Amino acid sequence: MGFEGLLGNERLKENLSRSLKNGHISHFYLISGPEGSGRHTLARLLAAAILCRGRNAPCLSCGVCRKVMDGNHPDFITVDDPEKKTVPVELIRQARADIYIQPNESDHKIYLFPRAQDMGLPGQNALLKVLEEPPAYGVFLLITDNPQRLLPTVRSRCTELTLNPLPEAVLRQALEKQFPGASREDVSAAIARSGGFLGQAGKLLSEGDALPPQTEGFAESFASGDTLRLLQTLVPMEKWKRDQLIPVLNQWRGLLESGLACRAGIPAPSPLARRLGACRSSRELSEAIRSLNKAVEYAQGNVSPAAVCGWLEWALRI
Repeated sequence: MGFEGLLGNERLKENLSRSLKNGHISHFYLISGPEGSGRHTLARLLAAAILCRGRNAPCLSCGVCRKVMDGNHPDFITVDDPEKKTVPVELIRQARADIYIQPNESDHKIYLFPRAQDMGLPGQNALLKVLEEPPAYGVFLLITDNPQRLLPTVRSRCTELTLNPLPEAVLRQALEKQFPGASREDVSAAIARSGGFLGQAGKLLSEGDALPPQTEGFAESFASGDTLRLLQTLVPMEKWKRDQLIPVLNQWRGLLESGLACRAGIPAPSPLARRLGACRSSRELSEAIRSLNKAVEYAQGNVSPAAVCGWLEWALRI
């Protein structure tokens, strides 16, 4: 099977396959690329390949590969707390201590850091202590969207795997398979705005799928200048919890950004975004984006949802 599960990046996959066949496994891999570039896919495939007991690793059919891809292999350990803004240094210290315990089932023990750029200086310094003298069976997979935020002393010890944009033909084929109901126009718009990365293109195409009624209500009311409908959308949201409110506000901001891009001549795959771009000026869209940025900051800073929605009722008045 190999690394075919990762689209594109042929040279990277060939080099990895050759190194693994020759028994050359790095202790530290730094997997970098923007959101939607396939970083997490590559990390899982690489972990499966290192632990795989079949031929043409990763075979993806043996029990080891299936455990890794399902996220329940005891020697494939994730170091993160998604609820924290930065990766807690305590977790890194725990991983540093745990790595000196022999693997449970395999010849290697792999630690995945899905937000390496969010390790603070104390965390990176704690990691450096084990990077300097790792046990022979230890492997660290560091995923990042910004390698520059890592210390040079950390990066210098890593084998860097940088993911590149996909050719348009590869993107189009994958998107048409994933979104069979999408029009050619919408697929082309998603490709144009994705930077060549499948995950970003897929996210753009899915913006119009099963949108919550609040998002449709916001987009239609803001596009048409219907202040009453905007209030009718926001007032019930005052009773929401923060973890309900923030994703929806981020979705609204994304639609406005797509609408603004439309006004600059960049096609949008979302009909709502196209309507926003057609009905509101660049200044109006930019001001609304700034208001939603502030609203998300307020919500993340423990301002109550009622206060956030009340402020938006004033800030987004048309």
